Amino acid sequence: MEIEILSLFPEYFRGPFDVSMLKRAIDAGLITIRHTNIRDFAENKHGRVDDRPFGGGPGMVLCPGPVARAIRSCRRNESKVIFLSPQGSKLTASKCEELATEKHLILLCGHYEGVDQRVLDAEIDEEISIGDYVLTNGCVAAIVLIDAMVRFIPGVIGHPEAVQEDSFQEGIFDSPHYTRPEIFEGMKVPEVLLGGHHAEIEKWRKAKAKEKTRRVRPDLLLGEKL
Repeated sequence: MEIEILSLFPEYFRGPFDVSMLKRAIDAGLITIRHTNIRDFAENKHGRVDDRPFGGGPGMVLCPGPVARAIRSCRRNESKVIFLSPQGSKLTASKCEELATEKHLILLCGHYEGVDQRVLDAEIDEEISIGDYVLTNGCVAAIVLIDAMVRFIPGVIGHPEAVQEDSFQEGIFDSPHYTRPEIFEGMKVPEVLLGGHHAEIEKWRKAKAKEKTRRVRPDLLLGEKL
């Protein structure tokens, strides 16, 4: 997969893609990440890409010209262009799994009060939000989307089945996990996990997963009640 990140701060991404699983995926050639500075497409020598909003109001808005040119500079027939926005549809595990099948993603990071609506109408395929809150910019959201999505690309995770057992893959939380030692500061590992009875272990895990989901995120179980 090829990923293009369009933002005002390409340097913001130094670090997150240079360590751990993302770095291994890049080094293995499973994903390629490129950065485009929207300021490079400014129409003035000062690199200014924002202006005051028509109709008044606080803040600044990214102008349509530089954004449109930045997108078009890397867009291809197979590209999917995503705008990271708090007004988009919520990022979910199923959406990440769907995006992992794309060949070429272009991620537009929001800045200031937003982007001129005309370029969004003309160039954006989908708006995605990572949560019901507002960030200082969309760079963090791009990192979150990439990190959550690449796990579904074949070869990125050492144990592919682990992805399918994570939280939200079945619509609820994952079950609790334990490892050695069997007793830690007086707390014991549940006996069912030590018995080797796989059917009982699976039953226990599903029950515990539902129990925590019901306590912390009961909204996830509404479909079950209906």
